[in-house]
Amino acid sequence: QVQLVESGGGLVQAGDSLRLSCAASGRTFSNLAMGWFRQAPGKGREFVAGINRSGGSTDYADSVKGRFTISRDNAKNTVYLQMNSLKPEDTAVYYCAGRYRDSSYFIWSLVNYWGQGTQVTVSS
Repeated sequence: QVQLVESGGGLVQAGDSLRLSCAASGRTFSNLAMGWFRQAPGKGREFVAGINRSGGSTDYADSVKGRFTISRDNAKNTVYLQMNSLKPEDTAVYYCAGRYRDSSYFIWSLVNYWGQGTQVTVSS
């Protein structure tokens, strides 16, 4: 029913910024809470940030709080992840996620839709 496509990843240096985008297909985007997960080499997929349907509630992993900002534009069916002050430990594949339950905090098992992932590499 819903397809999610991420973009905006790339290779940057520590301290740089990136903005990831996730475009959703379909007419039900506004009915989905959206989030971002990431998976570093050799590690599990971890929650990064989430935003509820209206955008009025957000949640962040402690490791990115104060550096990353999640936002959404329901008119464009798009969710964003602004990543500032990037660190080498932020290197991972970043995945867009959607769920019908209206919550800003995601657990991987409760995700209804996944994007294909986009690589973010931060060099030191």
